[in-house]
Amino acid sequence: MSKTLWKPGTFEYPIPAVMVSCGDMEKSNIITVAWTGIICTNPAKVYISIRPERYSYNIIKETGEFVINLTNKELAFATDWCGVKSGRSVDKFKEMKLTKEKSNFLECPMIGESPVSVECKVAEIKKIGSHHMFIADVLGINADEKYIDENGAFDISKCNLIAYANGGYYSLGEKIGKFGFSVKKKKK
Repeated sequence: MSKTLWKPGTFEYPIPAVMVSCGDMEKSNIITVAWTGIICTNPAKVYISIRPERYSYNIIKETGEFVINLTNKELAFATDWCGVKSGRSVDKFKEMKLTKEKSNFLECPMIGESPVSVECKVAEIKKIGSHHMFIADVLGINADEKYIDENGAFDISKCNLIAYANGGYYSLGEKIGKFGFSVKKKKK
């Protein structure tokens, strides 16, 4: 095997491409974020990283809350559009015909069309460099019932989630194993 050495950069692909809603039911915005992920299980914590010059940055900083809305193949166009247009000059919910859905624990709306919406309360803001990281407590997870299987579990294979990698969006879907399958004892 032979590998080519590149300069240091961001190359841990694929990563989630999510739409983060912020503001309140009357005045809200959506920002597309790829720098997001899980930090801790107990207590449940996640993060998003945003450049301070982005319109949503101050909304989230002032309100202390946001919703991470997972995106799927059907939302790919809106996901990209909300990432290249500024909420300073356009109502993204209106332009993309997305539904504002009331959150259970926040003033901030969820995106009704999203398969999963994660309600987040900012716990800390870390100034890292080009981006500031909003570390948040997870207050609630809202999953669309059509993606829940007969056992009450979320079936990720049904929702056509998308990921971002090196400037492109990619569809996810095929399950190739489950946690522990590599060490599972074979039946005799």
